[in-house]
Amino acid sequence: MSEKILSVFIDESGDFGPYEPHAPYYLVTMVLHNQNIDIAENIKVFDNHLLNLGYEHHSVHTGPLIRRESVYTNDTVEERKHLFNALFNFARKLDFHYSCVKIKKSECPDVITMTSKISKAIANVLRANEAFWNSFDNVIIYYDNGQIELTKILTSVFSTLYTHVEFRKVRPVDYKLFQVADLICTMELLEEKAAANAFSRSEIDFFGNVRDFKKNYLKNIKKKIL
Repeated sequence: MSEKILSVFIDESGDFGPYEPHAPYYLVTMVLHNQNIDIAENIKVFDNHLLNLGYEHHSVHTGPLIRRESVYTNDTVEERKHLFNALFNFARKLDFHYSCVKIKKSECPDVITMTSKISKAIANVLRANEAFWNSFDNVIIYYDNGQIELTKILTSVFSTLYTHVEFRKVRPVDYKLFQVADLICTMELLEEKAAANAFSRSEIDFFGNVRDFKKNYLKNIKKKIL
């Protein structure tokens, strides 16, 4: 019998700096993919879609895409929606699960408290789904080491709970599932903004309104929660 391997693609939203009202949360998303499930055809379709949109070998960054920032500053809202929907539909059709932890930065007076809260939240998610994690022979963690604080947390928590785990640094452009993790981070953050009726003008322009966002996008993503 072939070895059963779980790929875990991790992305974060937020930073370890002090609390600021415009960025009240710190999120960590883990996209979980059983390597025995072949997604090569899904990736081929997605790559062709990106090529047709003029974004060959491109890593889609969902937040800047919605806000019309970075490489997307000259794109119209319709062009950006096409790119967003390419990634969203790629994710919607994939067979994967995800977990997401959210930390309220207002409850973290310092980095030590925040580190503790994130570590405990990730550990709790892992323990709550212990049977799932233990069903794999090996677990491979993919992270771009974007934040050294999170890198240390991931190494500590996973190495404490599991012996069959290894870590690999990735470039987002090389791994489509890392881009899916970025997408889910944004969607989970938008869920909090929707609950507070706090969509920005760019988010309203992009999604229409909170009801449409929940119906057309969030509901489909939530089906993937482990």
